[in-house]
Amino acid sequence: MTEALTQDLVAAGRRTAHLPLIMMYHSVGVRSHDPNNLVVTPDRFEEQMAALKRRGLRGVSVAELVAARAAGSARGLVGLTFDDGYTDVVENALPILQSFGFSGTFYILAGRIGGANEWDEGTPWPLVDEAGIRRWADAGFEVGSHGMMHVALAGVEPDVLRREVADSREKLAGLLGKPPSGYCYAYGSMDAAARSAVAEAGYDHATAVISRVSLGPYALPRIWIGQVHTSKHILKMLYTYRLHRRISGRHAL
Repeated sequence: MTEALTQDLVAAGRRTAHLPLIMMYHSVGVRSHDPNNLVVTPDRFEEQMAALKRRGLRGVSVAELVAARAAGSARGLVGLTFDDGYTDVVENALPILQSFGFSGTFYILAGRIGGANEWDEGTPWPLVDEAGIRRWADAGFEVGSHGMMHVALAGVEPDVLRREVADSREKLAGLLGKPPSGYCYAYGSMDAAARSAVAEAGYDHATAVISRVSLGPYALPRIWIGQVHTSKHILKMLYTYRLHRRISGRHAL
């Protein structure tokens, strides 16, 4: 483990000592070009999940994690999230999660179902179609909204905010037969207006990225997980969370 990465993990643990660990993934596959460090290979992903399992931990959806926290039973749970809706998450991550008895949250772009990640230059990766979304949901896993088109929400006009937040929920509800309970901010970009829009649209919770402060259930922080994270890195991260929670006296992992 590099010194810089160790420091990053420790700092992340300090900033989120009072919150459960939520891990942020994107693509789970093999890519020849990954300029944004979004890909974790299936072998590395399985290694990371095995590291959780060895410590007696279980990967779950954000919905399950939030409900467990409210009931005081979140001990031993780790949130697993997958942003953007890449097809390889269903193809590769889903069976690995099932093999460990884990679950997770798949954040879908309601306006790009069956399309590609055109917002990232040089990475035209396919996004899941309706059949893939149903396959994930039929496994009992959570499907959440990532907006309509992958738009940064901080400072946007009210009509854009409504489309990305409320309209995306309505479209996914038509596909799933029920509205999603979770939202994920594209790029982690949000402000007070965005958080209010998410709450008013009927979502129960939302995830952002790592933050120095907690903004409540509509901006739950997460830690990016990439190909660089071996099982040793994952275990270091878990140790950091346990240590700082023990010090703070809150919600031990």
